[in-house]
Amino acid sequence: MAFLKRLGFYLIGLAIGIVFLTVFFKKKTEGTDTEFCYFPNCRTLKDIRSKEVTYSDAINKLLEENKLDSTDINHFLRNGNVDFRNSDTKSTPCKTYLIEAPINDKKAILRVSNCPEKSILEDISF
Repeated sequence: MAFLKRLGFYLIGLAIGIVFLTVFFKKKTEGTDTEFCYFPNCRTLKDIRSKEVTYSDAINKLLEENKLDSTDINHFLRNGNVDFRNSDTKSTPCKTYLIEAPINDKKAILRVSNCPEKSILEDISF
């Protein structure tokens, strides 16, 4: 009986601790936009967003023609799927990533050069 009593106290304490940590980390991440990226896709997109993002002439042309919007670019960099199989992740100094995301119900692919100082949005294909 003593073992079951100790096990019960342990499980009650564990449940209270999990609830406390969930509330604590939720409040900590809400105000600071902190995200916990453990998977390669999330880490790559976060690294691209953390640097100065510049546009190539092709992207600027699409922005001027209203074929592309800054919200579309933000959608790519937040919710896109990085195609690591077709990306050039071994090149130096800039790695080239292909990011797929649906734009206006079409599959679009954004090519990004991720350099140490900045990220360059090279081209987009629909």
